[in-house]
Amino acid sequence: MKSGHADLPLHYGKVPVWLAQRMSSLGGAIVESIAIEYGRNVLLQKMSDPFWFQSLGCVLGMDWHSSGITTSVMGALKSSVNKKSSELGIYICGGRGKHSLQTPSELLLIADKTGLDGNLLVHNSRLSAKVDNTAIQDGFQLYLHSFILSQDGEWAVVQQGMNTKEKMARRCHWHSPSIKSFIEEPHTSIYGQNQGRILNLTDKAASPTRSGILELTKENPAKIMREISRLVMPDHHDVRAEDINLKRLGAVLALAHDNPVKDMESLLLLEGVGPRTIQSLTLVSEIIHGTPSRFSDPDRFSFAHGGKDGHPFPVPITIYDESISILNQAVQKSKLGFTDKSEALKNLSKVSVQLEKDFIPNNRFDDIIQQERDNAWKYEGMTVKGKAKKPANRNGQLDLFD
Repeated sequence: MKSGHADLPLHYGKVPVWLAQRMSSLGGAIVESIAIEYGRNVLLQKMSDPFWFQSLGCVLGMDWHSSGITTSVMGALKSSVNKKSSELGIYICGGRGKHSLQTPSELLLIADKTGLDGNLLVHNSRLSAKVDNTAIQDGFQLYLHSFILSQDGEWAVVQQGMNTKEKMARRCHWHSPSIKSFIEEPHTSIYGQNQGRILNLTDKAASPTRSGILELTKENPAKIMREISRLVMPDHHDVRAEDINLKRLGAVLALAHDNPVKDMESLLLLEGVGPRTIQSLTLVSEIIHGTPSRFSDPDRFSFAHGGKDGHPFPVPITIYDESISILNQAVQKSKLGFTDKSEALKNLSKVSVQLEKDFIPNNRFDDIIQQERDNAWKYEGMTVKGKAKKPANRNGQLDLFD
């Protein structure tokens, strides 16, 4: 039940419609899969993990390191998840800018439907924002506040502030089971680039300043927060080998393209699905079924569906759509008691972990990226600048391993 912070380069711009619609479809299917397989509380636990959240944004095709992941992912999930809230028991409130101001009214409406304490939920929403925006003044001003709630009363908060001077954004994660007091270690960690001297009202020595804020004077003084979770994304746009666990990525590519597990009965259920789709589905499977330790290199998940700015490669539309279709089929069949396809998808991440133990990466990482870019036209590759074009000269299939 960890929460924490993530620091990301501040990016501007909008997500193109062709990607936003697919992010909503695939993101909704991933959320539904987790809720069915592991339960609502596990979903909220994942949402409160900055590494998992960044990995989710990457697998959905957003720029692997930018601040836009937060806004686009929460917007996509709110659009898809809230359509099935009565079925899933998951509700997403708030959002960016003016949408964040609607959080209290949205929570009260949900409380009327579920019987939860609406006033308490509104109180929790406001205090979480106050702590990150007021109690800790480190140059980041909140502009996004999303409140994710289960019908059981458990909740998570994902909110983001910007520092225009440093051109950075900071995403904050909360998870209700880990909170004993809003001013006594409300996060499991706060970690980011050193901002110099900051105002930290959670410090014991800040009692005189803290007394000037009404919401915080009624609580006990807080302790200095311990450092546990750290995610600071670099400001370079290209995906580099040093940013990724190459053994993990290599295992995914080997499973997809070398296909060493044809004899596994469960994977035969995915027969007819091409190697490139298997590559994407393996990373989607890990988002759903992977343990927290698997998300220490979120950038790796951009090898599922690329990124809208072309890093590490254009978004392969036909592969993206096939991933959505297969995952949705698995979800719908699971509801009817037919779990063969969902088990096959789960096994993709299991087999990838097994293969990872025996492989040694070589130095062909940049060649792999170039190959994806060269092949992008075959999969209707898209970026914000338009369609990927067929290159004049194309290399053959490459392998990340000797």
